[in-house]
Amino acid sequence: MRLLMCSVGLIALAACAPSVPDSAAGVGFGDYDEYLERQEARDNALETGADPVTGNYSLDPEDQAQIAARDANSGEQPLEADPNNPAPEVVNAVGISGENDFDAVSAERSIESDAARIAQNREQYKVIEPKALPVRPGTDQPNIVEYALQTTNPVGASLYRRSTFASEARHQRNCAVYRNADDAQEAFLSLGGPEKDRKTLDPDGDGFACDWDPTLFRLARKN
Repeated sequence: MRLLMCSVGLIALAACAPSVPDSAAGVGFGDYDEYLERQEARDNALETGADPVTGNYSLDPEDQAQIAARDANSGEQPLEADPNNPAPEVVNAVGISGENDFDAVSAERSIESDAARIAQNREQYKVIEPKALPVRPGTDQPNIVEYALQTTNPVGASLYRRSTFASEARHQRNCAVYRNADDAQEAFLSLGGPEKDRKTLDPDGDGFACDWDPTLFRLARKN
């Protein structure tokens, strides 16, 4: 009897409970799939600027105004997009150098002229023979003053062959050992410089170690 009464009560409660409304009702879509399709079209429109319904592209009003003003100042009508339009003509107002222009090089130079130019450069090439290093009076250390006066090349002009494995870190580390550039230059010459550079004191091969500069000595002789 008690079981029967409970069953009747449950049936009565189910009859009185309100129905669950359709979640898609009232939002303007026939079903949830249509909603997802329109949502995807809207997202694509935000990324590309196309109308989500027609697919036509549109510009911001400010951008349209700028384009219209540019076209009005140029006096040219905008070209409608068409795959059959000819490619735009590229005009290089500055121009390229003759060395990069194949036609110009072909017209002005030939294999024979290049060979003559190479031969001329070889004739002008000079080999600087090493000289005996001057020695400071009363000592066996090289005289960097006389060495500076014997040289004529500017700082950084490479004259002597150096190893390709010489690193800038080793150069800086070894130069830091000496009190000044004069001491570094004396040590460099004592160890076989300028032809040899055992401690990477002269990695550029100009004959001057650790930023040593012979200019001051040269100017003193002129004055």
